[in-house]
Amino acid sequence: MFIWGVFPVCLLLACTEPPKAQAELVLGTICSINLYEQGSPQIYETLFSRLREIDLTMSATKADTAVDRINQNAGIHPVPVPLDLMEVLEQALRYAALSKGAFDPTIGPLVQCWAIGSEHPRIPEALEIEETLSLVNWQDVVIDREAATVFLRRSGMALDLGAIAKGYAADEMAEILQKAGIKGAIIDLGGNIFAYGTKQQGKPWNIGIQNPLNTRGAYLGILTVQHKSIVTSGVYERYAEIDGKRYHHILSTQDGYPVSNGLLSVTIIADRSIDADALSTTAFALGYEKGRALVESIDHAEAIFIFEDKRIHGTPDALAWFTLQDSQFSLTH
Repeated sequence: MFIWGVFPVCLLLACTEPPKAQAELVLGTICSINLYEQGSPQIYETLFSRLREIDLTMSATKADTAVDRINQNAGIHPVPVPLDLMEVLEQALRYAALSKGAFDPTIGPLVQCWAIGSEHPRIPEALEIEETLSLVNWQDVVIDREAATVFLRRSGMALDLGAIAKGYAADEMAEILQKAGIKGAIIDLGGNIFAYGTKQQGKPWNIGIQNPLNTRGAYLGILTVQHKSIVTSGVYERYAEIDGKRYHHILSTQDGYPVSNGLLSVTIIADRSIDADALSTTAFALGYEKGRALVESIDHAEAIFIFEDKRIHGTPDALAWFTLQDSQFSLTH
């Protein structure tokens, strides 16, 4: 039977009866966790309680979260923050530095400007984009570890951790499962997949990679992995159609428009989901050459790049784990 990932990937499982999973709307998406025969109400409550806690700290759209307080006080004063937010922000700034700003946690004003994924998406005027881009600069984030505060130097700046927070949350889920002695599980946080441990009898998981040119749930190939996080960023995940043209949600910090570089999607396979999450967006924004170079510089991270002309490139281990099943695409080793 098939258990589909909510966004970029789908999980392929051979089983005879429906698995016992739990799902909840949290982190702005449907999050599903399946512990199979090892599940219990107590462990599920522990997992989803932690997800709610992360959401109430790191959401940029909910009122009075730590991120919202940082944004409301941009250019005014530093804001006390919990340790987990500081850790996520430090990782976000690490990827901002590695990518020379292609990944930028201060992209909030630009995200709000386009509003892609909201009820009222729009195409901003060129002058508005130019003015908004002036507020996007990761180097204007000040973290004070001793005081446990975060400060945005200029009024109008805004954090948006949507490209990394779910990865952190998935890692937190995996840590809880490890402490509880769970041997295998599927963590699906709105398409951010953590194939935790192994299936029964130590067998690896089979994860289907979305065909970016087809309907949701149509996969073009399968990744066979164990204890890996798989995250995809692509043009099909979240988009708006305005005046007959499609605008996707991955915005360039260089020109302020949706990234256009010949890629349809980038899938990252990594030991840590926070790396997979951040790298999928970063590698897509950088484009194939620079994106691949960045992935290859990160320990325990691999990538699959799908191009508009239906070519598929990937790092060696990623291709070793991948089986192409759609003849419309061509695999380049």
